[in-house]
Amino acid sequence: MDANLILLIVQVVAALGVVISVVYLGVQIHQQNEITKAQFGHSLTQRQYERYFHTAKDGNYAEFLAKDWSSDSLSDGDRWRAAMFIVMCLVDVFDVYEKVKKGFVDKKHLDIRMNALKFGTMKTDKARSAWDFWKTTRDQDFINWFESEIYGEGQLDADELLDQTKGGSFKASIR
Repeated sequence: MDANLILLIVQVVAALGVVISVVYLGVQIHQQNEITKAQFGHSLTQRQYERYFHTAKDGNYAEFLAKDWSSDSLSDGDRWRAAMFIVMCLVDVFDVYEKVKKGFVDKKHLDIRMNALKFGTMKTDKARSAWDFWKTTRDQDFINWFESEIYGEGQLDADELLDQTKGGSFKASIR
């Protein structure tokens, strides 16, 4: 065999090896991105479950969450606790919004948090004050989106949602 032919075969095999390596690397990067996205989603879900579990486990905490936060009869401690709960919810939404915007998690993680806030938490004066303070840390696109979602048209109405469920089974299960 001619030396040039052998050299050509070696170069073709080497080029195919490079192409296969690049394709393999691309597949590995894609898989790692999917794993990272799943881990972010799991982390966000776990954070939510921990709040639910804490509420179910701690009667005092559940009683606090059930209070009318717009009431003038709240103690100073309860007003502070309410403010810190609202800040926690806002910071959580900020975090999830950024992760959704970057494509790290599905929008459903953000939707569930926003739906919970629309049912009343963000309608109180305390929440509005907290939002007015914290919104200075956000960009205008986020501010417009958040205020439209929370204070804009087409808001979730808990009673309307309950009436739409079949046979009132949802209503019975949450009351």
